[in-house]
Amino acid sequence: MEFLKSFLKGMALSFGAIAPGVSGGALAVIFGIYERITEAIAHVFRNFKENAIYFFPIALGGGFGILVFSRLINYLFTDYNIEVKYLFIGLMVGTFPSLFKKANDRGFKNAYIIPFIIALGAAALFAVLDNEIINIDPNKNPGVAQLIFYGSIIGVGTIIPGISASFILMYMGAYELVLDSIASLNIPMLIPMGIGFVVSIILFAKLISLFFEKAYGYTYYGVLGFAIGSIISIFPGFQIDFRYIIGVLLFVLGIILSSYLNRYENVK
Repeated sequence: MEFLKSFLKGMALSFGAIAPGVSGGALAVIFGIYERITEAIAHVFRNFKENAIYFFPIALGGGFGILVFSRLINYLFTDYNIEVKYLFIGLMVGTFPSLFKKANDRGFKNAYIIPFIIALGAAALFAVLDNEIINIDPNKNPGVAQLIFYGSIIGVGTIIPGISASFILMYMGAYELVLDSIASLNIPMLIPMGIGFVVSIILFAKLISLFFEKAYGYTYYGVLGFAIGSIISIFPGFQIDFRYIIGVLLFVLGIILSSYLNRYENVK
């Protein structure tokens, strides 16, 4: 059960890494593994064996999700955009009580509200910008430097909650190119993108891990602001329509499912 749950978390994180409007970092926060991920990346050799065992099913699920479902994810967000987004929002909302409880593990200060509001406002700004698709660079034959840059963008979206790497790549006209490269296992393009991804992940993980060590409450509330604000960017609105009604039902299902998983985890 624990292995399967971790495997599914990995698949969901891969979803967040490549699905339009979803932040992989926000999902890591939602699943309660964000702090551990940044700590493990920032200090690779600290508790190496324990972390390797813990992250193996997550990494396996992430790799499986990216390789097998890259095209499916694109299809779902194209043809079932409303339903999928409602389900994801429900999964997020169901975890909020446990997330705030974790954020207050070391006590609460009124000052924590400041980074929370700032981060929430920044996420709202990203949501507004997400509505303006800007095709900056439609080059279909990018060089190595560009591919490394694309990979670093995916890394930023994975490690920083509230930032959707997919939307940034869409602005640059590179999203379809990157998604096709992953789906078709285009190794010559994946290697430089992988380099950019790893470098950006390590740099930002070290920085965020330092923040957690020195200012846990402020950092966690800031991260929560980004994670909660990311909902704004994926909320599809509401209309009296069959698809939206199905979406609301999936939203409720998502809350129930995530609440159940959190209760199970607390019992464990």
